[in-house]
Amino acid sequence: MSKYATAALLGAALLVAGCGANPEEAQGALSSQSAPSGTVAAQGKDQALYDRLPDKVKTAGKLVSVNNGSFPPYEIAGADGKSMTGAAADLSEALGQVLGVKIEHVTVDGLPSQLTGIASGRYDLAIGPVGDFPDRQKSNDFVDWVKEFVVFAVPKGNPKKINSVADTCGLKISVMAGGSAEAVIKNQSETCAKDGKPKITVQSYKDQPTSVLAVSSGRADAFFSSQAPLTYFVSQSGGKLELAGKGQSNGFDDLFQGAVVGKDSPLRDVVKDGIQKLIDNGAYAKIMDKWGTSDNKLDKAGVNLAGS
Repeated sequence: MSKYATAALLGAALLVAGCGANPEEAQGALSSQSAPSGTVAAQGKDQALYDRLPDKVKTAGKLVSVNNGSFPPYEIAGADGKSMTGAAADLSEALGQVLGVKIEHVTVDGLPSQLTGIASGRYDLAIGPVGDFPDRQKSNDFVDWVKEFVVFAVPKGNPKKINSVADTCGLKISVMAGGSAEAVIKNQSETCAKDGKPKITVQSYKDQPTSVLAVSSGRADAFFSSQAPLTYFVSQSGGKLELAGKGQSNGFDDLFQGAVVGKDSPLRDVVKDGIQKLIDNGAYAKIMDKWGTSDNKLDKAGVNLAGS
């Protein structure tokens, strides 16, 4: 088993022991421990991009990125509470080198805490990727660097025959609390009722590992979430889980995910141009390929692509 899988599984065990809740904040700002050495060459500082950073960032010499620690293969919080690995950690390391500042990581409890912390100015950004939706754009700006799909993780053999979101009436479906998949599955539950079918039992959890464990333990029939992390969890399940509902819209239009900054933040375009430089020089592709997310790559970083 890889060190990344071990970290994820240890994290899952700790979360179960703690009733599925992440600590409010994992011991303050955590420096990334996943420099892309051996995968991506060290990046040179782009002085023009550095000059565009807010003065307070240049004075501090760092940006603080907030995460919820449970979005493999993008964000994998180490069991020691002091490290972060994953595609997003590698990207932030490379981005920090391009911008000429350190990007540090803080883990909080769930997406609402992430967005609230950014809006209040407590954190500079979330590297994410976080789902970009028009309603979220009212209070945040998104620098999109991932295209995603939403599918189901189900027990091997797909015993409930889930081929799309339309097949979930009467089932127990786990989702991430506060996420877009939760809203879609709750809307589907109402559709089921209108059609005279049993409503869906929606089980909302604050983290990915606990949501997956709900399926593997039989408490839920499926976990509805982004395909990239579900692919990761399925690969580490020892053949107990598989993906279902692939190739279907499942209640979503084109789905983009990315970094989050405050609305109209001066960081927005600097981060976008920094990520675009990594796309142009091939570093981004190497990171995405390393973490098995080749299908999720974008050719061009964009701002608020949802609904555009």
